Amino acid sequence: MDQVVTNSTCLITLERIGKLEILKNTFNNIFAPMAVHKEIGFELDWLIIKPVTNIKLVSALLTQLDVGEAQAIALSMEFGEFPIILDDKKARRIAQQIGLKVIGTVGFLLKAKQIGIIGEIKPFLDAINDVGFYITYSLYKEALRISGE
Repeated sequence: MDQVVTNSTCLITLERIGKLEILKNTFNNIFAPMAVHKEIGFELDWLIIKPVTNIKLVSALLTQLDVGEAQAIALSMEFGEFPIILDDKKARRIAQQIGLKVIGTVGFLLKAKQIGIIGEIKPFLDAINDVGFYITYSLYKEALRISGE
């Protein structure tokens, strides 16, 4: 997973806990559509902003998703093999139905631990919950189990 497309939730979450560098250090290239760039409200010199060309797909997705999610899914489809970071349950389901490889913020943190970017995942899961981004108890426990914590 050298390259990834991200929605705004992961970026905003990491910014709130002061740990955006984990994402930057986990992937070689991180792409986001214009709508996500507008949603996050801050600049990142390493985030590659790409316009989406498949406007018809975005329009179709907008019937069920917000503009950032719709554009992120469309951009991921345009790239083909790049996974997408999505946390919203409905957006994840739609992206998976389309055939995209989907990971969430917790999955990306597990990847960061696996490749040695972070030493443990629990402090990050706790910090994410502390800033108001809800991680279900079952996901929290599963992430700890997978990470061996």
